[in-house]
This record gives sequence, structure tokens and C-alpha cells, in this order.
Amino acid sequence: MDNSATDLASITALIHAYARPLDTGDLDGVAALFEHSTWRSALTESVLQGKDQVRAVYDGVRLYDGIPRTKHLITNLSIDVETAADRATAECYFTVLQGIVPGEPIEIILSGQYVDRFERAGGRWRFSDRLIAVDLAGDLTRHFG
Repeated sequence: MDNSATDLASITALIHAYARPLDTGDLDGVAALFEHSTWRSALTESVLQGKDQVRAVYDGVRLYDGIPRTKHLITNLSIDVETAADRATAECYFTVLQGIVPGEPIEIILSGQYVDRFERAGGRWRFSDRLIAVDLAGDLTRHFG
């Protein structure tokens, strides 16, 4: 695998590394991804820095037996790598599904875009900035509050 393919695979895995711990209730793991990063919300215009500030946002996530009963789907991913500068940018859509009660319908509760910046440090890619832009919101009362 050439360096560009390796970079794309590493950045893609990092983007997916956000969804997996969030869906399994590992909120500390989610926040740790932003240890060296800013985290911004287009909705609230908040700008947070580092894992401790980011972790506080996720205190509002409702957990059911330790998990939020969500699936974050990542689609329409595009990545631009500036190899010489050890920087990259990415944009993707997200859709959040939630199913609280087994056997009842799954709902789409949220969709939008992640606009990310990355930097390579110590040979590894990491987030340097994430903007979360919500485009559509459904009933979030059982997810966040």
C-alpha cells in the first residue's frame, strides 16, 4: 500500500473511531479523540478545546444499560491529504439511528455533516478540529438531555 492509500485508510479509520465508541457508550473514548483538537458545534457556535471540555458535552447523552442505543452512519466521505504538510481535511455526512425498545421502530433522530481537520504527529494522524453541523433533527429527547 502506498503512503497516500495508507493515509486515506488511517484517516477513514479515525473518523469511524468516533462513531464506534459513541454507539457503545464509551464516552471517555470519544472525548479522548479530541485531546489535541478543537471541537465545534455550528448549532451552538461553541468551541471546545481538548478531551476534558469535549467530554462534558457527552455528559448529556442518555444511556440505557450503558449504551445510547444508537448507530452513527458515516457516508459521502471525502478526504484531502496534504502529505508534505502532514495535514488533511475531510467532510462526510452522518445519520444517527436510535432504537430504544426492541421490536419497536428504529428512528432517524439526527443528520448532518462533520467537517474535520487532521494533523500527523509522531507518525500518526489525529484530529486537529471537528465542526459538527446538524442539518436535520428529529426527536432527540431520548438521546440527549
